[in-house]
Amino acid sequence: MAKRGYHHGNLRKALVEAALALIEERGPTGFALSEAAKRAGVTPAAVYRHFAGREDLIAEAARQGYAIFTDVMQYAFDQGQPSALASFEATGRAYLAFARRYPGHYIAMFESGISVNRTPELAAIAARARAVLERAAEGLSRHIPPEKRPPPAMFSAHVWALSHGVVELFARNSPGTQSPFPPEELLETGIGIYLRGLGLIAPDE
Repeated sequence: MAKRGYHHGNLRKALVEAALALIEERGPTGFALSEAAKRAGVTPAAVYRHFAGREDLIAEAARQGYAIFTDVMQYAFDQGQPSALASFEATGRAYLAFARRYPGHYIAMFESGISVNRTPELAAIAARARAVLERAAEGLSRHIPPEKRPPPAMFSAHVWALSHGVVELFARNSPGTQSPFPPEELLETGIGIYLRGLGLIAPDE
């Protein structure tokens, strides 16, 4: 591919796309900034017009991932309305669907070691994603007596952790992990056990 130097029409977008492909292939630490430049068809020097280093490039990939993730979660939540239970369960399934559909973004967000507080923009969009999950948890937790009700942030964190665990162990073909059950079934039954423990669904459902 010919070098396009500083005349690349949409260099920032091309670099992020190149980084996402490299992240999927090699992980967030398995490539150099010069390799992303090569894939984008520009000189390494051109990259520094937009990013100070590889970490900044990965942070931008994570920011874009959180934006997509927020939209996916919000759509799932809205599809479940007006049922608080349906909305809550839908956000858990949406987490799994996002990880499968956008693996490069997912890795940049959760496995790169990049802090969500690296930039104000990244922190803001990550907070919006958490807010969707917490709103789903808050709506469902209204059915729990106040003295037994966990804070919405804790409630949503539990399901986020469960969803993340299923993704990491069983939905991304991780070496050495195998389950006789589909990831969707594992997640659904896990959430069901959690909700039964809180008394939100009947024991026989």
